Amino acid sequence: MARLSDLYKSKVVPALKEKYKYKSSMAVPRMEKVVISMGIGKATQDKKFLEVALADLTMIAGQKPQICKAKKSVSNFKVREGENTGLKVTLRGGRMYEFMDRLINLAIPRVKDFRGLNPKSFDGMGNYSLGMSEQTVFPEIDPVKVETTQGMNITFVTTAQTDDQARELLRLFGMPFRE
Repeated sequence: MARLSDLYKSKVVPALKEKYKYKSSMAVPRMEKVVISMGIGKATQDKKFLEVALADLTMIAGQKPQICKAKKSVSNFKVREGENTGLKVTLRGGRMYEFMDRLINLAIPRVKDFRGLNPKSFDGMGNYSLGMSEQTVFPEIDPVKVETTQGMNITFVTTAQTDDQARELLRLFGMPFRE
């Protein structure tokens, strides 16, 4: 059982019920999924970049990512319709909680000059997005073997109705938001 799953049941639900006066435990916001995506523009010139990014994202997420193709041709970016341009993986359940635990306790503290996550990166519907500039902050990735750094976007999808409720949910999970 994931540590954050136990934390949610034992501490987060009672705290949110008390703060927002929910009558039922089922009304309390919860994590739905975590989506990790990588845009790999260099893959159009060299297929090796896609393979390396695929291996890295597989190690980080714990499951195989889906390869995304370009929907339109854009001559300025040298991209043709149907070319592989990105990767994404959706985590739910136990894998989602394990990833969140590793992100909060291991990866985020390893970011250089970290001053806290932006508390305003919510979308108005209770979902939070953050960007990581390189994959080497994750302990699964060996920095010696990394040839090119690859950034990623991480989106936390919650069932919260407002950004304030979602911010409180993520804060109780241990997300280090900036004051």
